[in-house]
Amino acid sequence: MRFTLLVPPIMQLIVFGYAANFDLKHISTAVIDYDQSVESREILSRFDSTAYFDIKHRVRTMPELKELIDRSRVILGIVIPAGYANDVRSGKPTSIQVLLDGTDSNSAMVIVGYLNRIFGSYNRALSAKLVTDYGGVTLEPRTWYNPNLESRVFFVPGVIALVVFIVTMILTAMAIVKEYEIGTIEQILVTPIRPIELILGKLCPFAVVGIIDVVLISIVGRLLFQVHIVGNPLVLFLGAIMFLLSSLGFGLFLSTISRTQQQALMTSFLFINPAVMLSGFGFPIENMPQWVQYLTYLNPLRYFVGVIRGVYLKGVGLDILWPQLLAMAVIGISTITISALRFKQKLG
Repeated sequence: MRFTLLVPPIMQLIVFGYAANFDLKHISTAVIDYDQSVESREILSRFDSTAYFDIKHRVRTMPELKELIDRSRVILGIVIPAGYANDVRSGKPTSIQVLLDGTDSNSAMVIVGYLNRIFGSYNRALSAKLVTDYGGVTLEPRTWYNPNLESRVFFVPGVIALVVFIVTMILTAMAIVKEYEIGTIEQILVTPIRPIELILGKLCPFAVVGIIDVVLISIVGRLLFQVHIVGNPLVLFLGAIMFLLSSLGFGLFLSTISRTQQQALMTSFLFINPAVMLSGFGFPIENMPQWVQYLTYLNPLRYFVGVIRGVYLKGVGLDILWPQLLAMAVIGISTITISALRFKQKLG
């Protein structure tokens, strides 16, 4: 308990100090340049020369750009129309289309602010350079998946992941430790029941509780907040099953290193707080330092948040979300296996 009370707060302060950051930098960007001119390259260089945008993909068609946004490989798409250079040289007003992933409403609003600054500076430079009257380059933003940038559309799906993770992990950890506290574990050991049967008997009810929580919050979110599932609910259900393997596995692991329910509860928050902060629920993972981003790959909550928002907001299916499902399955099976072996060793 001394370790739990003293060391984790310092560790969490260090991690949270780097992870909790609303400032956006190195925004993953894709470009479609239909004009391929000196002028189009000039405006794109203004994006690349800042620390805010990283042009990582240059594609030729809108379907390619859409797939990159669906897979969350880019947040921003820039489309320069054909004839852009001619309009600029002649001083005619022209526009550049910008496509934003609106699943994170706060990030999208920050990006729009960055874009307005870049376009404002670009227009002032062109106005001073051209002799003729200059019509200006206007920004034509289109926000996908959350057109009105409503925060509830962003947060409500994420609440499903948080509730399932917290409830199932704490219940699993405390329920098994309780057997040691009240002394019933000795009675169980003298019965013909095997350790694996005891583990399944403890985990299955909480798995059902987790599924019920997913269904309940989905219904409340639809009726109360008007947040609808755009994609296939079966994909969401499959993602919940894969995620429950992880949360139940972590709960079982905590039960093997705790001696009392109080200790299990305190230790669970050592896992819960970093997992929530490093999940992308409140703070974009792309803003975190590289070493912190590597830690997020071990966090099953990161993948489940991506699955929920992909199904709820983007309407994508298994063809897009299978890497997240596979990652959760691997983490879940690994944690349950390790926890079961430790639990069997503890019983022995």
